[in-house]
Amino acid sequence: MESNKDKYYVHPDSVLRFSPMDGVETALLTGMSGESMMLALTTIQPGYEVPEHKHPQEQIGIVQAGKARMKIGGKERVIEKGEVCIFPSNVPHSAKALGDKPFVMLDIFHPVREDFIAMAKKQNS
Repeated sequence: MESNKDKYYVHPDSVLRFSPMDGVETALLTGMSGESMMLALTTIQPGYEVPEHKHPQEQIGIVQAGKARMKIGGKERVIEKGEVCIFPSNVPHSAKALGDKPFVMLDIFHPVREDFIAMAKKQNS
């Protein structure tokens, strides 16, 4: 078995996780070691939502499981597994998990979300 400290491979069970709000958990897969991009796996439990917000980082999300009502830049639609969402810098967006299964999205951020790192370190100290 390979070490979890290998810089080229990451096992999702070995990464820092935090909860930015009730019903939401984010696992920081990369971005903790000086990278210029961050990969995060976010799970929203059924019925929970991430309220409208914006950030300077560009974001691309790839839906891994479940279904959600996504709103980006005032445009709303239901998204499901396999779909890709593009969140330009400082464009307001929100998501609400639909149905009875968690909504899971793999997010790529550029540059790294330093606020995520700070929240994760605080919750895990």
